[in-house]
Formats: sequence, structure tokens, C-alpha cells
Amino acid sequence: MTLRLAHISDIHLGPLPKVKRSQLFSKRITGYVNFRRNRRNVDQPQITAKLVSFLKRLAPDHTVITGDLINLGLELEFENAARWLAGLGEPADNTVVLGNHDAYVRGARDKAMMAWQEWICGDDGKTIRNADDYPVVRRRGKVSLIGCNSARASAPFLATGYFKKKQARGLEEILDAEHAAGQITVILIHHPPYPRATARHKRLIGLSKFTKVIAKHGADLILHGHTHLATQASLKGPDGKVPVICVPAAYQWPGHRKPPAGINLFTVSGHHGNAQIALERYAYSGTPGEEITLAEKTVLSE
Repeated sequence: MTLRLAHISDIHLGPLPKVKRSQLFSKRITGYVNFRRNRRNVDQPQITAKLVSFLKRLAPDHTVITGDLINLGLELEFENAARWLAGLGEPADNTVVLGNHDAYVRGARDKAMMAWQEWICGDDGKTIRNADDYPVVRRRGKVSLIGCNSARASAPFLATGYFKKKQARGLEEILDAEHAAGQITVILIHHPPYPRATARHKRLIGLSKFTKVIAKHGADLILHGHTHLATQASLKGPDGKVPVICVPAAYQWPGHRKPPAGINLFTVSGHHGNAQIALERYAYSGTPGEEITLAEKTVLSE
């Protein structure tokens, strides 16, 4: 069986709901100023809407979204994102993990979890209430999608993620069980889980715990967001290198200082130990009319 798996990330749905002065406390002040300064004159919803329309034409078997659906953790943002997810497709066909903007201020992450529960829970249907309920597993044929959580509210001017011992132990157990069943394992996490991937104030705290799990137990593919870049890195696994892939943010327009919005489409077949994974990157071309085209084709494993 072959699974066509699409990856998008860092949606940052806009425009922002009307913000009251009483809501601009702590970290929200800097986030609001940053949003208004960098994106107020950009028709970002149109960029994302066109990307989603193209995604639907690709007709993947499953889509994963690696965090940052929203911006400041406002109540209306949770509702808007839930409606956006419903428009994307059935929860069974779309998997979400949270990013730091989904947990922007204290309490936001847990509200996001409840609002988007159908898209973040595992196949067991267990309610995800907090970070202790991760990792989660969704099996689609011979592919196991393993959702990890790195989202947690951080101090102003920080965008750090967290990966702690309990989640590391859970990931070890899941990887062993899935690999024993011959499942191809795809790990989903928001923050990039490899060294020097981003600035220190945006890093994954607990990175060494994650890399040690991969070094000992392996995985077939790791997908992340956060950097808004089209990157391909790798981590050492017990049987060779494990690809680590990011996709540009879904709101970025041609001419943005980072790559324009895109979709990564993976074709996955085989079984663990003999996985065949190919990647097609689709992106805005920057040509008149801002068409989305195939930008790159890569074989990750064969």
C-alpha cells in the first residue's frame, strides 16, 4: 500500500480578530506589534486559501499540519482555526500538532487542544488535555503518524519548545511497538529537532532527549515547522540517517524574506526497515499570477 502524505505548517491564520487593550498583556504586546508591522498590508488569507485549494487538487490520502495555526492565543482565533480545519477536510484525514503560537500565553495551549481535539487525538480516541498525553499515534495503512508536543507558553521574546523525559519515554515505547509491527514511522513535531536549526531563543529545549531516542530506536521520517524554511536535515538512527524535513509557512508570499508558501507531498510505501519515501515540493513560483508549481523532487529512501 502507498500513502500520499501532504505536509503544511505555520498557517498563522489571519486577519487577526479585533484585539481589546485588555488582551494585550505580557507577550501579546510584542506579538501584536510584530504582526501589525510585518503583515498588515499583505493579503495573507488569499495566499493560504489558494494553497489549500491547490492542496485539495493534489488529493493526498492524509495531510499533517505541524503547528502555529494561530498567532496570539485569542479566543476567536481558536474558533476561526477550528472552522478552517473543518473546511480542510475530515479529522480522520488531517492530523495537527501544536506550535508555540498555539500556546502563546498561559492557558492557550489547553484551549487549543480542546478546540481542535478531533484533529490532534490518536486513533484510540483518548482526550488530549495537556502535554502529558503525548505522544499520540494515528495509523494509516502501514504508516504510523506519531504526534509529539513541543508547544508551551514561553516568556516574552522567546519562542522555545520543550521535549521532556516523560514524552521521550513514551516515544521510545511507541517506536518499538510500531517497528515491531513493521510500521513505517513518521514523527510530527513543531520545533526543529536537530542541532543549530534555529536561533537560541527559538530552540527546542530537551533536544538531546529527542536525538537520543532517534539514535537508539530510529524512525523513518521526521516532519517539523517553526523555521518557515524549506529545509532537509537528518538525525543519526541505529540503521542510518533519518530525514528531517520542514516546509515554508503557509502564509508567506512571493517576495517574502523567507521562501514562499508551499506543500510537501510524500509518497510512502514498503515497511519499516525497507521504506520507500519520495518527496515533491510545491511552492508559489513568484511569476505573474503567483502560480503554485512543482519546485523539487527528491528520493529520501529507497
